[in-house]
Amino acid sequence: MSLGVYIHVPFCRQACSYCDFYFVTDEGWIDRYVDALVQEIRSWADHPLAEESVETLYFGGGTPSRLTLKHLDRLTRAVRDTFQVRFREVTLEMNPDDVNEAYLHGLLDLGITRASMGVQTFDPERLIWMNRSHTAEQAHRALTLLSTTGFDRYTVDLIYGSPGQTIEDLKRDVHRLLDYNPPHLSAYSLTIEPGTRLGKQVELGRLNPSDDEEVASQMHWLVEELSMNGLPPYEVSNFSQPGREALHNRNYWNHTSYLGFGPGAHSFLREGRSGWRWANESDLRAWIRRMDNGDFPDGKQRADRLDGMELAEERLMLALRTVEGIRRSELDQRYGYSLTVRQQEWLEYQIGEGMVQPDTQRIVLTAKGRMLADHLVVELLRRSG
Repeated sequence: MSLGVYIHVPFCRQACSYCDFYFVTDEGWIDRYVDALVQEIRSWADHPLAEESVETLYFGGGTPSRLTLKHLDRLTRAVRDTFQVRFREVTLEMNPDDVNEAYLHGLLDLGITRASMGVQTFDPERLIWMNRSHTAEQAHRALTLLSTTGFDRYTVDLIYGSPGQTIEDLKRDVHRLLDYNPPHLSAYSLTIEPGTRLGKQVELGRLNPSDDEEVASQMHWLVEELSMNGLPPYEVSNFSQPGREALHNRNYWNHTSYLGFGPGAHSFLREGRSGWRWANESDLRAWIRRMDNGDFPDGKQRADRLDGMELAEERLMLALRTVEGIRRSELDQRYGYSLTVRQQEWLEYQIGEGMVQPDTQRIVLTAKGRMLADHLVVELLRRSG
């Protein structure tokens, strides 16, 4: 069984206005965090999963580039010493303002094979509105460094669908990015989550979310433009040159087991047709105290068990966002899940509507269907009973 490892680095220079991930801005805790994280990783040394092949390692956040090379060296060594590593991909998320040539070369020396750069936009005013810590100039400089220091695998994040953003604004962002010929791009429609700074502005009536039709037109243009420039979509939000797709993210979509380390990190373990999912507390100090006390449960002590039906429905939701879709035989063999007559009839109808491809072996949405993937999956699952 292959295994992925995710390390959550919660530290950020400042809070982005749209972010609802767990993060802290007090970087005085970094050294204690790294000490505790090494303890948590090494606690799995005698667990049966330590004998499985770890093929992907992902440093996410937060902002992992807030860690020094020495910190990252300790963490990668802990993973290598604990697990049977056969890395095909090691990714580190980074912000443009943390990047310099020495840091990038140091990452390559540590075995980091893929960078994930959070640019979001090149518009100076929108960067301020998002409360990003970098400037447009820093983003351009960081992308230049990425393309000249040996990172042949990297991805860039963009956000579209912001209130007030026009399709012309998006075109400027995309064309500036394409000048760097990136091998991979992740483009996310802005979602305003409760509890974020933007969410509070919406609650107070100070901000109106973007019009759905405007966001849909931006997404449609984005898919066509990136496809014409050698970056076809392989998932609703992800575009890649052939062979440069994100391996770690595919672990999530394909239900490959993964272990998450650090405060707020999630883990998932497949067992036959069922699975287990658990998460660390989203509280840095409480998590450090637990690590210092040697409280290293093996996961199941705080896990939710998922049966075949739950996993099959989740797999459908994730797979139908991808260009590959899912084999009907996989639903049966891996999950014991069969489509009902109502679902079959609905799929036949959607084939006629141009939303689903006419394939007897797989369930695959068309490009038109993927524009409405989340809605279509909900409708498909509603007909399961």
